[in-house]
Amino acid sequence: QFANSMIQDRHPHRFSNLYLANQAINETDYIFHYQGNAILLKTQGEELAIPQKKDFPEISDETEYVFLFSLNEVPCFLVWDRLKWDNPQLAFTEIGFFRSTAQREIGWVSLVGLHLCNWYLQNRFCGTCGTQTQHKTDERAVVCPACNTVVYPKISPAIIVAILSNDKILLARNSNFVGGWYSLVAGFVDVRETLEETVRREVKEEVGLDVWNIRYYKSQPWELSGSMMIGFIAEADENQPIC
Repeated sequence: QFANSMIQDRHPHRFSNLYLANQAINETDYIFHYQGNAILLKTQGEELAIPQKKDFPEISDETEYVFLFSLNEVPCFLVWDRLKWDNPQLAFTEIGFFRSTAQREIGWVSLVGLHLCNWYLQNRFCGTCGTQTQHKTDERAVVCPACNTVVYPKISPAIIVAILSNDKILLARNSNFVGGWYSLVAGFVDVRETLEETVRREVKEEVGLDVWNIRYYKSQPWELSGSMMIGFIAEADENQPIC
């Protein structure tokens, strides 16, 4: 059996990625602030919470920020300026917390915010002429005022595949994984490849197996790498040597 729960599942919470330009921050709006792969969160007992504007008196009309999305109809903003606070409940939390938190909605929006934060950082200047980019006012994109190049958030297609043989499933371990962590074989789609060709190539490259009966399972946004993970199931002969 495969688990149906995915990182984007957040019922009964409501997430909207509708882009709202030129929005001012209100006192109860959520503030997203990152330091590398860590997000500033608030602890309330054993619960986590996203900080609000009222937690940061220094946020003003002069603060550099951008609208991200809405959670439960509450606007969420990415703040670029370095923030100060004297609240001991506030602290940076490594983004990996999403794997274990019971508050799935906070884990999810923290990942999406990180994806957008990294995209904005990578596109502060036009890749065509080098001019500083500006936010478009009618959609989520940045535009170059000099050459009119428009850049949208980057989403890279990638495959992830459950390789089965009779009643067994193949799990792989990257040397960089923490102890006890295993994963399915996964990899990015290359130029000119179909998704099925990527499955065959990645499996052959990573574990040396030939697979067949490749079939689609589900898709999942994977914000850590800015990718769309397209899930497959495939079969292999367990007598093949794993390399």
